[in-house]
Amino acid sequence: MKKAAALLMLSMAIAFAGCGGAPQSDEAKDNTSVSEPDGGAAVSGTEASDGDLLADGVLTVGTNAEFPPFEYVGDDGEPDGFDIALIKAIGDKLGVEVEVENMEFDSLVASIGSKIDVAIAGMTVTEERQGMVDFSDSYYKAVQYVLVPAETDIASAEDLAGKTIGAQLGTTGDYMIEDFEGATAKQYNKAVDAVNDLISGRLDAVIVDKNPALVFADKFSGEIQYMDFSFEPEDYAIALPKGDAALADAVNGALAELKSDGTFDELVSQYIEN
Repeated sequence: MKKAAALLMLSMAIAFAGCGGAPQSDEAKDNTSVSEPDGGAAVSGTEASDGDLLADGVLTVGTNAEFPPFEYVGDDGEPDGFDIALIKAIGDKLGVEVEVENMEFDSLVASIGSKIDVAIAGMTVTEERQGMVDFSDSYYKAVQYVLVPAETDIASAEDLAGKTIGAQLGTTGDYMIEDFEGATAKQYNKAVDAVNDLISGRLDAVIVDKNPALVFADKFSGEIQYMDFSFEPEDYAIALPKGDAALADAVNGALAELKSDGTFDELVSQYIEN
């Protein structure tokens, strides 16, 4: 087990600075798929400006830069990652400036319409969230992985029963813990803090989305490992204000155009499959 220096390295080096994404094996890549956005004509900046949120030429976007390779803090101290590049590309299509606010993941949905206009943060579409916000077309298919120590008695999802499991607050992994009988849930504002506790022996497992799991497992090869228990796939989408059809049409149109002109695939290669 690494000592305190290793944990500090996790907070500094994995705190998602300067890492475009973890190298993946062919097997890992086979388990990742990008969903096709629904159809829709691209919306020009002039047309998009008719919507209230786009009228001032600025789209304020909330994220949680603790989720590589989708969002992390770059070398310049600013949020970077696939999601950030994607929303900026959408902004370019709409002819608006994108301003990114880094905030706690669990506060993103509640902040739409007040502190931020929309949110992109590797956010899974769920019925609960759909009751509070609308979502864009899905742009990515994800699945939950389980991080465990290199030496563990956990070999299947059933083995998580009775274990102490960590997850980032408000994430799918957080909600899943209650499915395992007798499991004790520990919630964290940052996934990196849960991984720290896993390395320190204070947790038996951490549930996190596949791509961040691969990043952590790669950084701490020999100490932790990831496991794929074939949980149900999920859809990532951009969270939008409830009932704003004009903004949804604009975002979905831009997303469709990015897919058709090859920009989307270029971003996948740059941030996720590199």
